[in-house]
Amino acid sequence: MEARVVPAVQRRQVLFLCVFLGMSLAGAEPLRYFVAEETERGTFLTNLAKDLGLGVGELRARGTRIVSDQNLPFLLLNPLTADLILNEKLDREELCGPREPCVLPFQLLLEKPFQIFRAELRVRDINDHSPVFLDREISLKILESTTPGAAFLLESAQDSDVGTNSLSNYTISPNAYFHINVHDSGEGNIYPELVLNQVLDREEIPEFSLTLTALDGGSPPRSGTALVRILVLDINDNAPDFLQSLYQVQVPENSPVGSIVVSVSARDLDTGSNGEIAYAFSYATEIILKTFQINPTSGSLHLKAELDYEAIQTYTLTIQAKDGGGLSGKCTVVVEVTDINDNRPELLLSSLTSPIAENSSETVVAVFRIRDRDSGNNGKTACSIQDDLPFILKPSVENFYTLVTEKPLDRERNTEYNITITVTDLGTPRLKTEHNITVLVSDVNDNAPAFTQTSYTLFVRENNSPALHIGSVSATDRDSGSNAQVTYSLLPPQDPHLPLSSLVSINADNGHLFALRSLDYEALQAFEFRVGAADRGSPALSSEALVRVLVLDANDNSPFVLYPLQNGSAPCTELVPRAAEPGYLVTKVVAVDGDSGQNAWLSYQLLKATEPGLFGVWAHNGEVRTARLLSERDAAKHRLVVLVKDNGEPPRSATATLHVLLVDGFSQPYLPLPEAVPVQDQDDSLTVYLVVALASVSSLFLLSVLLFVAVRLCRRSRAASVGRCSVPEGPFPGHLVDVSHTGTLSQSYQYEVCLTGGSRTNEFKFLKPIIPNLLPQSTGREVEENRPFQNNLGF
Repeated sequence: MEARVVPAVQRRQVLFLCVFLGMSLAGAEPLRYFVAEETERGTFLTNLAKDLGLGVGELRARGTRIVSDQNLPFLLLNPLTADLILNEKLDREELCGPREPCVLPFQLLLEKPFQIFRAELRVRDINDHSPVFLDREISLKILESTTPGAAFLLESAQDSDVGTNSLSNYTISPNAYFHINVHDSGEGNIYPELVLNQVLDREEIPEFSLTLTALDGGSPPRSGTALVRILVLDINDNAPDFLQSLYQVQVPENSPVGSIVVSVSARDLDTGSNGEIAYAFSYATEIILKTFQINPTSGSLHLKAELDYEAIQTYTLTIQAKDGGGLSGKCTVVVEVTDINDNRPELLLSSLTSPIAENSSETVVAVFRIRDRDSGNNGKTACSIQDDLPFILKPSVENFYTLVTEKPLDRERNTEYNITITVTDLGTPRLKTEHNITVLVSDVNDNAPAFTQTSYTLFVRENNSPALHIGSVSATDRDSGSNAQVTYSLLPPQDPHLPLSSLVSINADNGHLFALRSLDYEALQAFEFRVGAADRGSPALSSEALVRVLVLDANDNSPFVLYPLQNGSAPCTELVPRAAEPGYLVTKVVAVDGDSGQNAWLSYQLLKATEPGLFGVWAHNGEVRTARLLSERDAAKHRLVVLVKDNGEPPRSATATLHVLLVDGFSQPYLPLPEAVPVQDQDDSLTVYLVVALASVSSLFLLSVLLFVAVRLCRRSRAASVGRCSVPEGPFPGHLVDVSHTGTLSQSYQYEVCLTGGSRTNEFKFLKPIIPNLLPQSTGREVEENRPFQNNLGF
């Protein structure tokens, strides 16, 4: 079993290899199509889908196009049927001239994916041109002594057709003296020679008129005629003889018109007119006659028109030297045109894709072909673009190149690219061609809006009007179009207790922030929230920033006097001993201001006094002190009005009224002076006063002991709550008693105020500050006089 299977596998492998090699060779050969010249426009040539082995739909989807170097629209591709159709009548002689075969190369370009098939259209010649003589009459002079068999060159006819339709034979009208021999020049051209059959006798026949006929090889053949006039001359036995039978010369294609190509020279041993030589072209083509001219006397060959290596590389000229006797000689001049680098490279753009979406992977931007009509190194080219561009050139077959993105593009860095494709040949000097391509980059939403600041701080003065513009946030998006249109919004606050929606709002289009209500510094000094900026791309991208709003204080609160109370109840009276020294501390006005900063800086001044100059008020701490020594002549009762003013703009103020009673000593009871007491009632009232005084002294002693115990307990409890004095019941609010760094006080003071309600007697206790070393130093007498005291007032 294994002996039979292995040969079968080997035969299958050999078969596959043969098929693969056949397909490779077939793919390397161009597709060939044939058409006869002058075929009508619209003639069907082939079906490309069948030739390429592709479906009609696939061929159309791959963007198949026909590209040719000649840029001639001689072919048309039907995208619906994939039929290749002749687009115009073709004239083979106009397209290819004498060249055979006449091949028109073109390429089949498939873009998606990129693929090229070489193809060619071969144009077959038809016999549509007759042979033509440039001169309708040919003159010959033949010596009568010419021996039979002598040959005379005749002008050849021209036939634009090629192959079997070209010139194939010459005939001459029947006669007994001459016949025609046809010779091949070796370059595909034939020329006639007139051969003498028998000796001439000028006396018998001095002149012959024969008809030369040129025939081509077409079916049916075409012909052209010329008249040959032969004049029989007397004997001239020496024909001109050229020094060289062949002249070879190389001429650069950029040689100027009129320059000498070569000089030919012939000699004739005869004398007289038989030795005079005239130079002329022999059976020259129309192209030669248009390109060159010869001096008939000197034999110098000159350029009559510009040479073009890309059109014709070699010219073969036959120059005849004829003497005055009619004898002639010939030589051949071969002019080789040398190429110079006179053609710039050409860039033939086949396709261009623009715009290109940013961030896209490797993308074919353009497909083009390079062509240089020069040869050798002059026709070799190098192609390049700028180094600082994200594009690369990829060479392909048949001098095709593709321009491809090297990496994803970023529209935010460059919205467009101006690409200069430079094509340089390798000739001397080097010629180059530059072709500019503009590639636009379309936007993709790949950039989120970016705020100009990560955080914003806005300042708003309190008591603002609602809907006040308090500031703006700004974000930019590097994208374009709808991807760059930014919408602003307020993000939910992190503090759930912050009523953000009732405080501020934001304009979604421009980011302007507005205060929705009047702000109160004393209630809310600052708050913060986050704002978001989102673009309108798909999907939308967003970012956020922090906004801090600081409320600036306005002077909208007047100073509030904590002590003495100004609540309209019975006035508080301060007792001052008449023995007090100047600067004695009578009392201290304590006030606070709900504002902040300089709006809360308080100053004190004495506005009114019963006796000016007796008391003074310290401006910064509100301490009321005696200004001079007291005397017996000073009134016992004094009323002081102290003005408390802040430092705001405009300033606000409040007043505090103080009652001061001058006494001889703290042991002397104070009784209000009656406004009108009858003299007859004084003796009766004295007894009552003595009884009341005795009872008061006893009560005060007992009360002092109780107060001493209560104060000690109260001081212990103040360690937790700084300096608060608990009062069971009374009109004085407890939270206003503790004053710490309030108003314009330079130190912290704690005062104990205890008022008992429900009776007509108010007891007031004024204690020293808790931190005595912070008070100004005073004398021992002032300390003694400033000890806590009790004042019993009865009204």
